[in-house]
Amino acid sequence: MIPTPDLSHLTRHDLEQVYDPAEDTFLLLDALEQEAEALRKERPLICLEVGSGSGCVSAFLGKVLGQSSSLYLCTDINKHATHCTLATGKQNKIPLDPVTCSLARPLLSRLRHAVDVLLFNPPYVPTDTDEASSAQGSADIAGSWAGGADGMEITNRLLQDVECLLSPRGRFYLVALRQNNVPSIRSRMLEDFGLTSQVVIERRAGREYLIIIRFARATSS
Repeated sequence: MIPTPDLSHLTRHDLEQVYDPAEDTFLLLDALEQEAEALRKERPLICLEVGSGSGCVSAFLGKVLGQSSSLYLCTDINKHATHCTLATGKQNKIPLDPVTCSLARPLLSRLRHAVDVLLFNPPYVPTDTDEASSAQGSADIAGSWAGGADGMEITNRLLQDVECLLSPRGRFYLVALRQNNVPSIRSRMLEDFGLTSQVVIERRAGREYLIIIRFARATSS
């Protein structure tokens, strides 16, 4: 079993400002551990986590891949989250490179068809559109959970860029709620972008039913 990253350096103030790893985080870690052998075999060069928060997931991916030459890029709209991500990388001896920005759009031209592992645990809680827009605008902790209509408004923005980001052998891991209409997400990504998908792991966590989906090009799934 691969140990969960050490987050003991994060203070109470930190966890008031960024998303505290919870059931969805740990399910994503379980999915990455389940895929560990395949991920190591691919020897990814560029890994990108969108919405890195505490940095827990990218630090764990670094532990999964072990000694490698991978570049671990992390983005978050919340400036405090990028500081926490950097600190978590240092605490766990994983070289995380955080960037403060919204989703991955500012990196799109440089990372076009270059990302081997893309990770996104989005704000998936259904809220009204105004609440989601306000949360993104304020760039604080609310941006980590307020997902707008059907919990999909922020996710849909990234889904438009996934095909452009993924390398020919790239894998995209997405956290979703059952209420997000997972069959629709999967069929849309196949029809619009030619990306096949598979449910890696799913689990009930209290009132939520969480699902981790892996997307890849048809030739690399």
